[in-house]
Amino acid sequence: MVGSGESMILSNRLLVFTLAVLVVAGCASGSKQPSAKPLMAADYSAILADPGRPAADKSDDAARKPAEVLAFIKIHPGDTVLEMEAGRGWYSEILSAAVGPTGKLIVQYPPEFTYGEAAFKARTDAGRLKNATITVSAFDQLKAADNSVDKVIWILGPHELYFTPRNAQPGALGDVRKTYADIVRVLKPGGEFIAMDHAAAAGAPTSTGQSIHRIDPAVVLASAKEAGLKFIDKSDVLANPSDDHSKMVFDSSLRRHTDQFLFRFRK
Repeated sequence: MVGSGESMILSNRLLVFTLAVLVVAGCASGSKQPSAKPLMAADYSAILADPGRPAADKSDDAARKPAEVLAFIKIHPGDTVLEMEAGRGWYSEILSAAVGPTGKLIVQYPPEFTYGEAAFKARTDAGRLKNATITVSAFDQLKAADNSVDKVIWILGPHELYFTPRNAQPGALGDVRKTYADIVRVLKPGGEFIAMDHAAAAGAPTSTGQSIHRIDPAVVLASAKEAGLKFIDKSDVLANPSDDHSKMVFDSSLRRHTDQFLFRFRK
């Protein structure tokens, strides 16, 4: 017969063992700690007000509404995020701070888009983007391991699949089907793809990606669905009903105020 003292010892050992199993299982599954809640719009106030953030970046906050956009995306501290076509790093700065020191940011842009290199050098020379890895590749050759990324974010970019830069061959930036397939490849099961772009008119041909740098939202929806991604949600935070979808996005009367769609998909 087991005495009360021995029974208590056995119970404590069982409790310790059970907790250890749960911790190991949580680590093995890659699940986040319960405290790692997604950041809400209000959580970005300190990030956007960071004194080290370039003044030129801050001047675009009112038009680009990064806090609202990223709240929709649901960034968690500790996430691994792949940012496609990162431009000059405007969103990279905010994403780097949002995922925090335990998170990872993979910055991507194609070799034809080297205009951002000086800006990224300035940011890294200033000690920014410490958790970021900058990669150069076509959109269909993302430099990330299979099933390794929590979020793939493509801000104002899907139309580029239908754009040919000067001195480049058509499709040089990436094949459409292969690009969406590569997004699926790098995402973890349950990971999410977020696409935002300048909207073209419903039914507009994909050639608008070349002519006015826009894309019909239905094209992105269809491409993501074909790749096996599930549509989860959309946001109208940057919608502009007064935009008739006919002007070039760089037109001075519309710049930073185009009608923009924002979709979230899940693997």
